[in-house]
Amino acid sequence: MLIEFKVENFRSFKKTQVFSMVAGSLQEHRKTNTQQAKLPGFDRILRAAVVYGPNAAGKTNLLRAMQFMKNFVVSSAGTTPGTPPPHTPFRLSKATAKAPSEFQITFAQDETRYDYGFSVNGQRVCKEWLVEYATQRGRMLFERVYDDKTEEYRWKLSDFLKGKRSVWTQSTRPEELFLSKAIQLNNTQLLPVFAWFQKRLVIIVGPSLLNRALTLKLLDTADGKTKLLPFLRAADFGIDGVDVQREQLQLGAQVQLNAQFFERKDATSIPNQIKISFAHKSDENEDVLFDFADESSGTQRLFDAAGPWLNVFANGEVLLFDELDTSLHPKLARFLVEQFHSNKINNNNAQLVCTTHDTSLLDQDIFRRDQFWFVEKQKESDSNLYPLTDFKPRGDEVIERWYMRGKYGAVPVLAPIEE
Repeated sequence: MLIEFKVENFRSFKKTQVFSMVAGSLQEHRKTNTQQAKLPGFDRILRAAVVYGPNAAGKTNLLRAMQFMKNFVVSSAGTTPGTPPPHTPFRLSKATAKAPSEFQITFAQDETRYDYGFSVNGQRVCKEWLVEYATQRGRMLFERVYDDKTEEYRWKLSDFLKGKRSVWTQSTRPEELFLSKAIQLNNTQLLPVFAWFQKRLVIIVGPSLLNRALTLKLLDTADGKTKLLPFLRAADFGIDGVDVQREQLQLGAQVQLNAQFFERKDATSIPNQIKISFAHKSDENEDVLFDFADESSGTQRLFDAAGPWLNVFANGEVLLFDELDTSLHPKLARFLVEQFHSNKINNNNAQLVCTTHDTSLLDQDIFRRDQFWFVEKQKESDSNLYPLTDFKPRGDEVIERWYMRGKYGAVPVLAPIEE
């Protein structure tokens, strides 16, 4: 469960930006759009949030910041010794170009809240800390701070952190995270934190990163096909079924032109050619198969998204989805959002954070007022992130109309084209 995220000096974000999934005191859509937190100090958490703003304002950078945090947690301990950590600060200011980027996230795993964060520059991890809230009063499990004068780290390790603490600290290189190294050296106490990043945080930035293999896996079972069909029918009500044919690719044989995908069990096995067809009913009520390539781009994109999407619901994951409206009709985008607000479908408290240009979703029939966020560029070309609730909109306010008129900011400023 994602609660809050903070980022500073990363890409277009110069100053500290705060994104929150904590539900306000609003009563609208309370039973559908929010979930019980079951955490000390928190009442309810939002199931979804949507981020608006003009092109190049920084919407995608918000998701990239969380993606960077996830990737660094999962992979930093596996890098080659001496490899400098990745560093993409705000480059339009001398004060920030070489300063560390800082990331902090608050989340819940197994009904325990955690505050985890780190700052990193192009040479090393500068700070790293983890606070656990088993009760309302948190306890610092570990903290490391690099001292520029002594050129060494100052460590604070809690007595609650059990195990080979000296081995973990001495083995942690400057360019890697202590959390990652401790997990690599078989620490089990910090595993829930690491597992949340690795398994619970799903980030899709760009359509090319959709995991089509998860959708193909669904088609291997009758139950999976049953779950997949409503998604495809949302794009095309004429789809009556899905057919999958696998044929092992023979050495020297010509690749079928109508084979859309390839898969292999392992790196040494011969791949299978996979042909996917969609069944449509003829006027005589007979199935007519159409190749995947013959379907609309919206149907194809929805097919690719269906596996990851349904997997999120099954596992109660947090899905960050960039440009939800790409190749999708507004009704399809609304359909996907409403899945997260359905108590029947989203019974494992999955969450969605998406960016979009689709203003039809700026609708209080779909979202609560505290679920809307905006990003706009400042005069210094840095991005500013803020919620709709800063404007205290009325419960009957037509948000789409006022957004297009510029009341909330975060709209393109168009200059005339000179001859």
